[in-house]
Amino acid sequence: MSSFKAACVQLRSGKSLPDNTAAAESLIRAAASDGAEYVQTPEMSNVLVRSRDELMERISEPEGDPFLTRARELAAELGIYLHIGSLAVLAGNGKVANRAFMIAPDGQVLASYDKIHMFDVDLPNGESWRESATYEPGTLSVIAELPFAKVGMAVCYDIRFPAIFRSQARAGAHVLTAPAAFTRQTGEAHWHVLQRARAIENGAFVISAAQGGTHEDGRQTYGHSLVVDPWGAVIAELDHDEPGYVLADIDTEKVAKARGRIPAIANERDFVCRLADGLKEISA
Repeated sequence: MSSFKAACVQLRSGKSLPDNTAAAESLIRAAASDGAEYVQTPEMSNVLVRSRDELMERISEPEGDPFLTRARELAAELGIYLHIGSLAVLAGNGKVANRAFMIAPDGQVLASYDKIHMFDVDLPNGESWRESATYEPGTLSVIAELPFAKVGMAVCYDIRFPAIFRSQARAGAHVLTAPAAFTRQTGEAHWHVLQRARAIENGAFVISAAQGGTHEDGRQTYGHSLVVDPWGAVIAELDHDEPGYVLADIDTEKVAKARGRIPAIANERDFVCRLADGLKEISA
């Protein structure tokens, strides 16, 4: 089987885990009823709160997280692969893991991935973020092997670091993912071009569910959950920041075709980069 129907669920998660779980469940059910076999939710599906103290009051270890528990039940009930874009869960060392989960149709966790790159930035509009103060970065790139595709797992800010996606493509991933809570400012500037670039350079589908709108903690996220094909075309998009879902038909045979047209992975060569210090100019 090389084709399947995928769905991106767009959320506007807030501070209440029960409310966030219920909102996600409603959209996951709707996507599954429309034929989705693989459903992806955004980064921080279970809770989105900027205050570290408030966050720590709300989260638990993965085994006790009510969102994950309900997600596993839903995957089993609906018979789908449910990719939870990420949850905030206790990492066991006084910090938090920004952890994605791939859940199989039997409700078992097939794979998990901890976000590697921390969003430590100062934006032009005055926004300042220091994820590393709260979150423990991951160290392992992960590919989940589903019956219909190998799916590379990543989260949000990872999309700006091409090496993760190249390593996954070289390992055979047909689908790359970057479920996100992109800020509105960076999303308006870079969201589409980054998703399309990762698809084009790797000849892979990119599927990225997103948070959208103004959240309880005051942050604004961009939304625009989308699916990009291996040639770089946006084939499905939720063209706004409201909660909802979008569907796309994925045919992994298109991955082989794209990589055959532009064999960038096969043509890739190792090289050394150095400063040309002291080198003389060569004249024609």
